[in-house]
Amino acid sequence: MLELIRRNKLMTQIILLVFIVPSFIFFGVQGYDLIGDGNAPAKVDGKTISEQEWENAQREQADMLRQRAGQQFDPKWIESPNFKWMVLDRLIDNRVISTEIASEKLAIPDVIVLQKIMEIPGLTTEDGKLDKERYEAGLKAQGMTDQMHFAMMRQDLLQQQIAAPLQYGFYVPQLATEHIWDIFEQEREVQVKVFKASDYRAQVKVTPEELETYYTNNGPQFAIPEHVSIELVVLDMQSIEDTIKISEADIKSYYEQNSRRFAVPEERRVSHILIEVPKSASESDHKAARDKAESLLAQLKENPAGFAELAKANSKDPGSAAGGGDLGFFSRGKMVRPFEEAAFVLRKGELSEVVQTDFGYHIIMLTDIKPAVEKPLSAVRPQVVEEIQKQLAAKKYAEAAEIFSNTVYEQPDSLKPVADKLKLKILKVDNLTREPNPAYAKHPVLSNPKFLQAVFSDEVTKNKHNTEAIEIGPQFMVAARASQYYPAAVKPFNEVKGGIEKVMLAQKTVQLAKEAGEAELAKLKEGSVPRGFSPSVTVSRQMINMTGRLDLMPIMKADISKLPAYVPGVDYPEGYVLYRINKVTTPVRHNPQIREAMRTQLMRSTAQQEMFAYMSYLRTKAKVERLRKPEEQKTETPKQP
Repeated sequence: MLELIRRNKLMTQIILLVFIVPSFIFFGVQGYDLIGDGNAPAKVDGKTISEQEWENAQREQADMLRQRAGQQFDPKWIESPNFKWMVLDRLIDNRVISTEIASEKLAIPDVIVLQKIMEIPGLTTEDGKLDKERYEAGLKAQGMTDQMHFAMMRQDLLQQQIAAPLQYGFYVPQLATEHIWDIFEQEREVQVKVFKASDYRAQVKVTPEELETYYTNNGPQFAIPEHVSIELVVLDMQSIEDTIKISEADIKSYYEQNSRRFAVPEERRVSHILIEVPKSASESDHKAARDKAESLLAQLKENPAGFAELAKANSKDPGSAAGGGDLGFFSRGKMVRPFEEAAFVLRKGELSEVVQTDFGYHIIMLTDIKPAVEKPLSAVRPQVVEEIQKQLAAKKYAEAAEIFSNTVYEQPDSLKPVADKLKLKILKVDNLTREPNPAYAKHPVLSNPKFLQAVFSDEVTKNKHNTEAIEIGPQFMVAARASQYYPAAVKPFNEVKGGIEKVMLAQKTVQLAKEAGEAELAKLKEGSVPRGFSPSVTVSRQMINMTGRLDLMPIMKADISKLPAYVPGVDYPEGYVLYRINKVTTPVRHNPQIREAMRTQLMRSTAQQEMFAYMSYLRTKAKVERLRKPEEQKTETPKQP
């Protein structure tokens, strides 16, 4: 069991997220009880979800999204009110479920949690042990502690106890699946008639008075937003690192001063026997387990060579018992503290006394030792260079940041002084608007609200001064100045007259096409002979093969009690369309796999609806209170530069 704890907690969590979808867990195991609730956004069962807890959850969710999205990550989303209130909703749901678990007194023993971990496929080697490389990769990627993973695993199993009846307790009758499938496969034979707007061009004209009226009534269409052309300089860690040069003497000196850090730590190999007893067990159960461990220890002191056989017969650690209790080599920090402390004071071949941990009582035998070994400089050179570079860059960036801030402030009429001092490039940007320009939507600087607010301050647009040094992110600063400012304006009538005329001509021709189509529809409903329709084509919800425009929804929703049926005119930018439905058929196709998949999806959808309803019930039961509305989001008013 300790081998399992030591090696595969974190990676197991990663795989678990793939194979066992958590029911409700989002931001941790339990809500944090933080000091103060004066600005708490919500309460669950009379206990506040604090402002700090909310902010922590936002940060955790943002970090997770940033890690998953990589370069596609959009920072604007995590700064939006929608994101913050989504996080609060999930935080409330998490607290509600935890409250229900406590109310129902649900519990999952440690041994069950560990058994579930052992059942996860894909992590073990051929000999049944954990793939260490994969585990370590998962540990590094997730950045979580063993304790966090184990607690989250337990919480997920608890939540599954509540959610499982809803998730897996629904059955959709075969007849219902067949009926829905028939609707899905139903085919309709359709003809189309198009009334093209262009055919009515000769019948329309636009007067000068109409053009002027349109211009007057639609002024916002012709507005030119306030915008600027700017110059800017950027100071970031990358630009600093590019200037760092490290000598061979620096590398050697750093290695010699930190050689112990680059050593392979001492490793010890032990075997153990675990007499399992839960931490929460009764005093009598603990006594019985300890007495059994003491009895086995006495036997081993008489015959240490029998350790492996006694371990196979008595140890309750599923990860090591079959191997005679062997846990392999490990260094400090890999085992729970009482176990580690006992193992690292033993001499080779020596037995420990009985050691108590949260898992029960252990007898430990030290079977081998790998002493610490210092790695030569050649083996750790890349790591040494990286560490030196980071330290030098951090120091140099701090110095450069101070120069950057002071210079743009002390010499406010130009960015050239700061660019010359720090060897930075002056960049130029046109058409920067107060509201983020879609062309710059993903730019980390040009879409940043703090930066835009500074650029459009009076100090910059009117007085032509630099902005202050603006910190966009960690070790990322920027300053800008407006080279040209353009106030909001409206394009003159003569400049937009031609465009207005095109718009009005299009509107009028489309209107004539629509009127012609509606007149034709009225005649057809009165029994007129249909003319001008295209050859028939067959369409269904899974098959669209008509050339040109086809609005499938109105065709499939049309009343087919009497055929032929005409779908009321469908508007489209180039004119007007009518559809004539001549025939409706349901083909006989037998694909049991697809129909079973549909039935599974129907059951899943039903379960989701029930889950939403159940969560609503639990929220009511837990007396959820929202203490703040979305528009009351706590914010700080940024200072004007």
